[in-house]
Amino acid sequence: MDDFLQFAPYLELGGVLLAGVKSRNDRVNLGLVILKSELIMVTSVYIVKYATNIDRPDGTPTAFPSGHTAQAFLAASILHTELRDKSQWYGIGAYTIATGVAALRMINDKHWESDVVAGAGFGILSAHLGYLTHRYRWGHKPNETAALRVTPLYYAGATGLSLNWQLR
Repeated sequence: MDDFLQFAPYLELGGVLLAGVKSRNDRVNLGLVILKSELIMVTSVYIVKYATNIDRPDGTPTAFPSGHTAQAFLAASILHTELRDKSQWYGIGAYTIATGVAALRMINDKHWESDVVAGAGFGILSAHLGYLTHRYRWGHKPNETAALRVTPLYYAGATGLSLNWQLR
């Protein structure tokens, strides 16, 4: 069941969009965010899986972090970000499904608790990185309100520079 439920938040997002609810981004930009986030998640999870090579509870290799949990929480985070202005219940439903995937991975003796907690973190972080790197949106002008400030810094006898980059 967890093999299929990991993608359920995307099905929820698709159903809500088909029902006519407006998301934060248009379809092209939403697709690009999903694509970037998926690439970040898959790459980072598999690098860590094969670098750590921790055995699963059933004795098979590459348990840490849980890829199923990362996928479920990535999809839930994207759904929540896209629809949180419409209703918080969309995100609550998606995160409930993702938590169920994590629980099923442990119940099915495929992961330790630390694996699913790390998987959730990888998924959520990947979604945030996908949005963070998607500053230019097709069909829109680039954000011109970004500001970079460089100021000198003197503290306790040490000198340096302070960098402040603010996006709006």
